[in-house]
Amino acid sequence: MPGLKYLLLGNNSMNGSIPNSLCKISTLLRLDLSKNKLSGEIPDCWQDNQQWDEINLSSNNLSGGIPSTFGNLSSLLWLHVNNNSLHGELPIYLRNLKQLVIMDVGENQFSGSIPPWTGDTFPMLQILRLRQNKLNGNIPSQLCQLTSLQILDLASNNLTGSIPHCICNLSGMIKSNRSNEAKVKFDFNFFTTDFIDEWPTEDVIQVVKGTELDYIKILKFVVNMDLSDNNLGGVVPKGVTQLNRLIGLNLSHNYLKGGIPERIGDMKSLESLDISCNNISGKIPESMSTLTSLSHLNLSYNNLSGAIPTENQFLTLGDQRIYAGNPHLCGVPLPNKCNGGDFDDRVHGSEGSEDDDKDSEKVWFYFVVAIGFAVGFWSAIGTLLLKKSWRYAVFRRVDDVADEIYVTVALKVAKLKRMMRNHVEV
Repeated sequence: MPGLKYLLLGNNSMNGSIPNSLCKISTLLRLDLSKNKLSGEIPDCWQDNQQWDEINLSSNNLSGGIPSTFGNLSSLLWLHVNNNSLHGELPIYLRNLKQLVIMDVGENQFSGSIPPWTGDTFPMLQILRLRQNKLNGNIPSQLCQLTSLQILDLASNNLTGSIPHCICNLSGMIKSNRSNEAKVKFDFNFFTTDFIDEWPTEDVIQVVKGTELDYIKILKFVVNMDLSDNNLGGVVPKGVTQLNRLIGLNLSHNYLKGGIPERIGDMKSLESLDISCNNISGKIPESMSTLTSLSHLNLSYNNLSGAIPTENQFLTLGDQRIYAGNPHLCGVPLPNKCNGGDFDDRVHGSEGSEDDDKDSEKVWFYFVVAIGFAVGFWSAIGTLLLKKSWRYAVFRRVDDVADEIYVTVALKVAKLKRMMRNHVEV
């Protein structure tokens, strides 16, 4: 079939390896072998025909690495190789795929760091999914250059360092950015005429609202960031609140510290927020109550304190598990009530001042005891050392008292013996 353009064999029970003969079809636009039982390595014989649209090899048992000849497919828009057993580092020849809109390599065994060249290579990339691999190192700040990005999924890796503060530059996650919209419309001219119509056939799995969902028909409307289950530290960048198109933000199971950004209420599209299992401290910002679309919230197992807001959206978030593991939080729906004043001030202010007061009281107590002991000791012993006559008088008095005690005890013992002897004779 030398004129074949679409080979769609996905979602079957096909096994064996991918034949090299597929590389000989020079007219092929779309190859979908997903959700089968294919094994072995991906053939390394692909050639550019200036019209490649999609390669979808996801959900198989493929091994090895990404073949180097994938770098020849300069017109490729959609690349799905997720949910296999591919390994190695993300190869540099992927930077030749400058028209990629989706790169999904999640659920594999890729290692090494996220290449910094990803930022200035993919001007039209809207979905970058590296979830559940073995990637390490920092999140490169170059990712902030992906101005068309709508889904960034780096969850379940071994990433360290902090979240880049330039994250606010991801203009694809920001509403009312006319310059970005114009850029997207302009670049669309380079794609096939039915580019918009092809979105409904694409599917990407995302964890939103604590549930794994397979987005298909509405995928192009999904805006999500998932950095959960890594080893990230530092604070939550304030700039993240500028990403007002986000419907989901998951930063859970890291080592983040500091407070929740005060302007989080600016993220009006947010439907799901999960920052559980971190070291986040401070109050829950009042502005969060203005997030009228928020239906899934998880703040559990942090160091949050103070009163839980009771206005607007928080009236619908009545599950205690949302706030579990924050012993210094109070108010509905938790059993510990906020009794007068600001609980956060009592916890961190008055509680801290009480500790300071107790410490200072202990210091003064020991100081007074030490002074008293020193004064008493030297008042008595020092005087005896200096006044010989007083010293002799004291010692004589001690001897006299000792003699009196001895005589008294001896008389009592003798009297007791007589009484016992008399009792025996009777």
